[in-house]
Amino acid sequence: MDRPVRVIGVPMDLGADRRGVDMGPSAIRYAGLVEQLEGAGIECVDWGDLEVPRPEGRDPDASWADGRAKYLDEVEAVCRRVADAIAQTRAHDQMPLVLGGDHSIAVGTTAGAADGEDLGILWFDAHGDFNTPETTPSGNVHGMSLAAVLGLGPFEELDWAHTPAVDPANVALIGVRALDPGEREAIRESEVTAYTMSDLDERGVTTVVDEAIERATDGTDGLHVSLDMDWLDPTEAPGVGTPVRGGVAYREAHVAMEHVAHHADDLRSLELVEVNPILDHHNETAELACELAASAVGKRIL
Repeated sequence: MDRPVRVIGVPMDLGADRRGVDMGPSAIRYAGLVEQLEGAGIECVDWGDLEVPRPEGRDPDASWADGRAKYLDEVEAVCRRVADAIAQTRAHDQMPLVLGGDHSIAVGTTAGAADGEDLGILWFDAHGDFNTPETTPSGNVHGMSLAAVLGLGPFEELDWAHTPAVDPANVALIGVRALDPGEREAIRESEVTAYTMSDLDERGVTTVVDEAIERATDGTDGLHVSLDMDWLDPTEAPGVGTPVRGGVAYREAHVAMEHVAHHADDLRSLELVEVNPILDHHNETAELACELAASAVGKRIL
């Protein structure tokens, strides 16, 4: 990484159904993020946190889709702020590192990273985040974020959500293992490439990640990497709101990020989401998030 990294916190929990993930940015900073990055020789600037509305006193069902997308007005406001912050960061020739917060913030991160140019996405996640208001069993927007970016269903008409510069053929889901019926069918019908945990088991993490990067960078102007910490097995990352057994191990996660670092020139943005310190053990999930961020921007053993 030959650019300074700008850290942007987004303490958002409106897209999830468990409180505590809004404290994720603080937990990651406390775990030593800046020290990890500077130890890897990366210049780092912490921009603080963006303003996020609190859920108290707000009606989750008041906005579009009659409650089938909870707090959507508030999510929109935050994602617009995130997109602006990403665009400003890139205008200063810095690489944005966004700290969540729940995964709904990816809608804003992606829009800001694309900025009208073709963008590929690596989506490391146990879940597909491919629901729409018609298919969601919960109404939680963090389970719709990738569908929103791709303009599926009603999201097609929402200019703050749909990022037309992202072609589904340049999107790779990596390590998915928990899908709702509606999003399973939608992924099958899309041009998104989905690598399940079975694919990682059978083919190996490095092979899958390299292939995913090749797809995401084929004909695009840049790459966005979205890392949901529930991608890892709960034994490695217990402090997440929606843990799913059977995820990647510690070294698998690091080698995946190390292969991302091979494409630092393409990397437009990196986000770490869904760290919930209330559910964590001694802040170990936040500490792991710091380590993985450092690996993604170039930290090596030797």
